[in-house]
Amino acid sequence: MHEKLHPPHWKRAVGYSNGISARGRMVLTGGLVGWDADQQFQTDDLAGQVRQALENVVAVLAEGGAGPEHLVRLTWYVTDKREYLASLREIGAAYRDVLGKNFPAIALVQVADLVEDRAKVEIEATAIVPD
Repeated sequence: MHEKLHPPHWKRAVGYSNGISARGRMVLTGGLVGWDADQQFQTDDLAGQVRQALENVVAVLAEGGAGPEHLVRLTWYVTDKREYLASLREIGAAYRDVLGKNFPAIALVQVADLVEDRAKVEIEATAIVPD
């Protein structure tokens, strides 16, 4: 079982948790971009790439016996913070469609570039499957 860590006097976190406490078997992904199983990008739209990257996260977690409910941390790397902020509604919809109402600790970092030229987002995930 996971426990969200949120100091009681802090403003409510929306769409993420400030911290998670968990015990169990860890399942970690590498950085996953928004391409399909054949390593082909189907879109240059950031929200579309986020959806695919999250689907890729779920697929790798499943290989380790985990699901979105086991996520404790996500680290997002985006190439354009402004595009991310302008796409929040679509990104939020994609997030909820793929991960449901699971809100792990999340960090988002803008980077100058990603290794894959068409990639606009790369996501790393950590899940903990309870004992």
